[in-house]
Amino acid sequence: MLLLSDHEIDLCLFDAYGTLFDVTAAAAEKQSELGDQWQALSSLWRTKQIEYTWLRSLMGAHVDFWQVTGDALDFAMDTLGMENPRLREELMMLYRQLSAYPEVKGVLAKLREDGARAAILSNGSPEMLASAVKNAGIEEYLEDVLSVESVGIFKVHASVYQLAVDRLGVPADRICFFSSNGWDVAGASHFGYRVVWVNRFGQKKERVPHEIDAEIASLDELERVLVRK
Repeated sequence: MLLLSDHEIDLCLFDAYGTLFDVTAAAAEKQSELGDQWQALSSLWRTKQIEYTWLRSLMGAHVDFWQVTGDALDFAMDTLGMENPRLREELMMLYRQLSAYPEVKGVLAKLREDGARAAILSNGSPEMLASAVKNAGIEEYLEDVLSVESVGIFKVHASVYQLAVDRLGVPADRICFFSSNGWDVAGASHFGYRVVWVNRFGQKKERVPHEIDAEIASLDELERVLVRK
């Protein structure tokens, strides 16, 4: 049995982008071409990507995450004065194969070794997630990879978090959700999950209703907060 702050946990559920997969990896791969603009591009690309998921959800104008990612990249490149169709295509292809953070495979392998259930719940499209999971070599450690495309709206809509409850048959309060995104942690907590904030970037807590069960700087610290009884 796994325990998080004395709460029994039946499923470890992971966000994908920023939590398991490094969202800066695509731009970093092109650092030699982008020069000192690579970090600005990466940051703006990610910011607009997230903003567009919220805007489209509120507007009722859903498209899949691949389209959102491309739209966000177009905005970022336009803002930074980059007009380069070849570079744009190469960055998009690199995003399909984002690197996992160094500790991810080992952490998931240890959970599997301990008999724990693990899955992904992500804004990503099924195709994007399948590519990233395969590239990281972590398929064997995951029971399922859940995409918001099943419900046609992005996080933090409650129907997204309900997916794991319905598909994996685990009550919300026995799911431990891991995300590096403070807004995602807030949404999951408000829904009813137990949550661990993987605060890789030293962010401040969001000022919306939610409770955090534990905060760690990377998944290397998972065993400190999620213990086997």
